[in-house]
Amino acid sequence: MTLPVPRPGLVVRYAFLWSHEAETGAVEAVKDRPCAIVVAARSDPGGDIRTIVAPITHTPPLDPTASIEIPSDVCRMLGLDGDRQWLRFDELNRFAWPGFDLRPIPGRAAAYDYGMLPPNLFEKLKQGILRRQKERPIKPLPRD
Repeated sequence: MTLPVPRPGLVVRYAFLWSHEAETGAVEAVKDRPCAIVVAARSDPGGDIRTIVAPITHTPPLDPTASIEIPSDVCRMLGLDGDRQWLRFDELNRFAWPGFDLRPIPGRAAAYDYGMLPPNLFEKLKQGILRRQKERPIKPLPRD
């Protein structure tokens, strides 16, 4: 098993736990999905790499300010399906890399990542999360 080096903008397959699932007592995600790494930082030399991911979903947002639609050419580049997809700003999971919930991509058993978001899309994701945090702060859901 060869894991990718975690870095902001990398899209990985991850068992993302939504806040509404956690509120009902769930500790395991319902399904695995692509997620973009937002933060990957080591707090001290030799320590864990603290990672925060934002989910990618097919479900259109109820609140359009809570996400950004991923352009279809970026979905193709990453190898995602042809349906419309959104990066969410208002849901985040936090864990020590690689954690228990990193998953291989179906049909590509040795691969855990889809590739990198284009820099301009990652910047929009980052700015959306920062804007959202100013409006309605959220805590990333701890997953370790």
